[in-house]
Amino acid sequence: MKLRLLPVVITIVLSSGVLFGGWFAYQSLAMEDPFLEKVAAVEGIAGEPVVELQRDQAVVRAALQPGASLRETYRAIVEAGASSLGDRKIVVEVSGDSSEALENWWSEALFDVAQAMETKQYSLIPQRLRERAQTNGSMQVRTEMDDTNVYITLTDGTSSKHIILPRQASTMGVWPNE
Repeated sequence: MKLRLLPVVITIVLSSGVLFGGWFAYQSLAMEDPFLEKVAAVEGIAGEPVVELQRDQAVVRAALQPGASLRETYRAIVEAGASSLGDRKIVVEVSGDSSEALENWWSEALFDVAQAMETKQYSLIPQRLRERAQTNGSMQVRTEMDDTNVYITLTDGTSSKHIILPRQASTMGVWPNE
């Protein structure tokens, strides 16, 4: 039996096109579009969010409206992803209109924040940031926390910076001598 090359190549190309086209349509229509609609409807998001689906996670890039709660917006995005994306990890990247002065202020304050995070003394974060903000009259600091993250919003006039710092919860274990 002799196979003709042209029909075999055409069959492979058409089969691959249908297979990958179906996978792309499923990703776009059944997963990404509904999730993007839910994220766009979240209160506190300004403009159009961008969603990038990867194999094991979904990356959401969004801008926050002035005065919106970073913690509540983050929680709403994660809840929208849980219902649409299943068990994929959701990474939220919140952008703001940062300035060079704000970035410099944050780089100076970062040592105090890092020390509080390492020693798990989270109550020092708002205290230290507010102390630093008092030296700069127009700087406003908003800190929030939940079980998984510490949320910091810095505002200086029209400039803003949003930081999400992951908490490492202490693990419960048994005593070594029991």
